[in-house]
Amino acid sequence: MRRRTVTAGNLEDLLQVTAPAQAPEQTAAPAPPRREDDNGGLRTEFEFELPRGYVDEAGTVHRYGSMRLATARDELRPQIDLRVKENPAYLSVVLLSQVITRLGTITDVHAGIVERMYATDVAFLQDFYRRVNSEGHTRAAVTCPHCEGGFEVDLSGGRLGES
Repeated sequence: MRRRTVTAGNLEDLLQVTAPAQAPEQTAAPAPPRREDDNGGLRTEFEFELPRGYVDEAGTVHRYGSMRLATARDELRPQIDLRVKENPAYLSVVLLSQVITRLGTITDVHAGIVERMYATDVAFLQDFYRRVNSEGHTRAAVTCPHCEGGFEVDLSGGRLGES
């Protein structure tokens, strides 16, 4: 049995779940190839591909990005943010804006960018954050609805056939 890496973007296609695409014509360049970590084997940054993509003011879709591991400070800082005190649901927006290091060609990811993301992308990023910070990996167990075979997919954004 050959093992395949599946992205969040093509997982729906493989499981034959269809949803209307709502992306403008322009798309930002894909993420650069992954680099080896210089932290003695500890992986601290994880690349991802958003299911829909963030659309900036110019209409460019940014789907590829990277997220670093959260620190204790990252988890504590939103607790003193006035926006979070007024609306506790805003915590994930502030937290994600601190740990996303790149989104397409955007390197200054702030809360305003996360606010303007599609809800499906924010939900994906929340799950991605949980996986890399709690479980230490980006794999998810899934089941094929047709053959009921179980397998793992990598949510970090690799392409089919890559190992």
